[in-house]
This record gives sequence, C-alpha cells and structure tokens, in this order.
Amino acid sequence: MSRKMKNKVLKNLTIERIASEGKCIAHYDGKVVFVQNVAPGDVVDVRIRRGKSSFMEGDAIHIHEYSKDRVAPFCSHFGVCGGCKWQHINYDLQMNYKRQQVVDQFQRIAKVPIPEVLPIIGSGDTQYYRNKLDFTFSNNRWLTREQIDSGEEFERNALGFHIPKRFDKIVDVDHCYLQGGLSNEVRNALREFALENSLTFFDMIKQNGLLRNLIIRTTTTDETMVIVQFGENHPEQIEQVMDFLAGRFPSITSLLYIINLKKNETFHDQEIHTFMGRDYIIEEMEGLQFRIGPKSFYQTNSKQAYELYKVAREFASLQGNEVVYDLYTGTGTIANFIAKKAKQVIGIEYVEEAIEDAKLNAKENGLENTQFYAGDMKDMLTDEFIADHAAPDVIITDPPRAGMHEDVVNMLLKLAAPKIVYISCNPATQARDIALLGEKYSVDIVQPVDMFPQTYHVENVVLLTLK
Repeated sequence: MSRKMKNKVLKNLTIERIASEGKCIAHYDGKVVFVQNVAPGDVVDVRIRRGKSSFMEGDAIHIHEYSKDRVAPFCSHFGVCGGCKWQHINYDLQMNYKRQQVVDQFQRIAKVPIPEVLPIIGSGDTQYYRNKLDFTFSNNRWLTREQIDSGEEFERNALGFHIPKRFDKIVDVDHCYLQGGLSNEVRNALREFALENSLTFFDMIKQNGLLRNLIIRTTTTDETMVIVQFGENHPEQIEQVMDFLAGRFPSITSLLYIINLKKNETFHDQEIHTFMGRDYIIEEMEGLQFRIGPKSFYQTNSKQAYELYKVAREFASLQGNEVVYDLYTGTGTIANFIAKKAKQVIGIEYVEEAIEDAKLNAKENGLENTQFYAGDMKDMLTDEFIADHAAPDVIITDPPRAGMHEDVVNMLLKLAAPKIVYISCNPATQARDIALLGEKYSVDIVQPVDMFPQTYHVENVVLLTLK
C-alpha cells in the first residue's frame, strides 16, 4: 500500500466482524481494513493510519449508521483509558466472538482435528468482577482534545490508568466499574488527601515524586489489601499517608507500603512493609482457604476462576489414584483445589514466593498429598526430576500468555501422560503448542471461559488424550 493512502478517508465502510485483539474488519478495494472502537454492523468513515500491501489500519471518524448490536457504554472513561474496549457491544455478542476467536485460532494455527468448540461459559458478573487493580500516580494527566480546546485550567496530577501506548500519560479515573468493594472509595479519597496536602505525584520522565502506585486487591470474603508504592523515602510523609488510610478505612484487612526507588513499578524484588493488619488476605473456594500475599498470583476474576477450575477438574476426571503434575502452578490454587480427588499432586512454578504460598496454602487446608517446587519449567521438568518422582497420569498446564517453551512441550511428548488439561489465556499460543502435541495427542474437548467481560480476552480449556 503506497504512502498516499495515509490520512485518506474511506467513506461508508460497513464493519463486518470482529477479528483478533478486538479489532473490527471492513473491506475496501479488495483489501482488509482494521478499525478499532466500532461494532459489526456500523457504517463508518475511516481515516487510514497505516497500510501494507494486503491490509490497512484506520480510525473511525464518523458513524453514519449504528449497529443493532451496540449498547450504551456505562463508564465515562470508555474509549479513553483502554481498559474495557467492548463496553459498546452487547454481552451475548461479546461471548459469541470470543468463542469464534478460539475456533479461528485453532483452525489457523493448531491445524489438528478438533471437536465442535463448546458454548462459552459466561461470567455471572459483567461489572465489578476484578479482584486486583493497579493505579498509577502521575503529574502528567491525560487531557482529551475537548478539554484542551476548552481553554479551562485542569488539575494536572492524576491517579488512574496508563493511556494505551503512552507510558507517561495517566487517565484520572473517577469511577472504575472493574473492581467493587472499597476500591473506588480508597482511590478517590487518597487522591483528594494528596492534593489537599500538596503531596507530590510521580514524574515518570524525571523519576521523582512521593506517590507512585496504588494496588488494591479484594476477595469474595470481603477482605481488602491496599498497597501504596512510594517513589521517594520521606518517612514523615509516608506515615502521614498511611495514617490517613488506616483512619479513614479501618476495615482494610491488609495495609502495606513499598519504598520503590527503581525506574519501574515492579516490586517483586522490593521489601514490603506492613502498616496495619495482616500481610495477606484470604480467598475461599469450596471450603478451601487461599492466602494471597502482595506478590501472589491469583486469577483476577475470583468467581469465574471457580468455574474455570471446575472445568479443569471435570476434564481431569480423577478417580483418586492418579499422580497429577500441575505446571505453572502459581500459588498452587488448582493443585490444592484438585488434591482431594488425586493420589498425589506435584506443582512447579518459576516464582519462589508463589511456591512458598502454595506450600502454606496446602498446610493451612490440611492437604498432605501435594509437593511444590520452584524453578524455570524447562529446567525443572527433566528426566532427573521424573526419575525422582512418580510419572504423571494427568498433566494440568496453565502457562503465561507466551505459552510453553518448546523444551517443555517436548518433555510432555516424552512423558506421554494419558491426559493433558491445557488452560490458556491466549488461544493463539495454546493452538501453537497443541499443533506440536498433536504428534501424540488428540483434542477431545474445547471449552472457552469468559474471565474478562467488556474485553476481547478469553480463557480456554482443552482436554488432550493420548492417541
């Protein structure tokens, strides 16, 4: 596509369907046009942003006709913060497209015979479903074009989310529909307190400022963890902030803070200070209790995680005499969830702190048939490891978005366990791995699960059986 197409306006394009990563598709002159923030059935004018020989990307600048599948977004920040890209599409259609995303990825990438993909398991909650949110303090608030053109003076300090593809700009969030409980109250109260007391918000360019990051975690048991990251070590101001939160919100279960002087917000290598309450919160599932610490991984939609784990347990169809390997076990949630149905469960995870949580959770729940090991999966899952442990009858694997390392896939082929239950948050890399596993395994069941309403993300569970 020549450069002359850039900034050209294509009029009256009909949006046909949703493609990967939430982008929608139209066609012009035999070429695909990718457009964001529209819905199938919209008729729009599109300004081309970039183009290649076979496709173009553009932005809708005018909508002539609205799709019948559109709904009114419920959040005032929709279209700006980038967190909920599908609020304008009704939930039934969201689920249909998520299921189709799984079908498309498996047909395009896996290229192995698959059964009909089951109807997606929808989320009971389509708002306030997340149990963890990260907010960023910044002295460089994002202003919309309308705000800039108004000529008004706006407060430039902000507490909210990063603008997509802009690390240095933050949307000041008034109300977020992703997390319930104390989340909105805590964030707004802390912002107001900081402004009233002239506390400095972080400058991402200069890398200075007192207030840097706010993390809020909640549970279905109504427990709340609040973590404040400070970008400067000023003990009096830090105590002032923490005293305010403790006094204003005495129901916080775990009130923590971190002094992070690094050039990024990651804190897995940082000391965490407990200011009030415990250094963990507790989630429950079928009578099991799971400790969640500040560095713990836990599925972000607690209620839907239960549905996901029930699918995994059903696919494993344990009879009580099986040895199960739970790869990428995190804090051992799945391992401990299925332990009562198995002879032995062996969990492996890269993050050492997560493995310590897994062991503690097993002990707290009186489970004596679990073992947990920390290390890189491709380095841990070796012939020597297998020789020191019983060979698996069932393997459950729940890798990160990048999927499994090829060495891990090769070891699974070598182990040849009768069943593999593969859970993934990225059907594309899951399909890639299953293409390799297809050498020895058949795909028996494919079950999508919606963990993140109002977004294009989809979780998928696949049962593989040895041929």
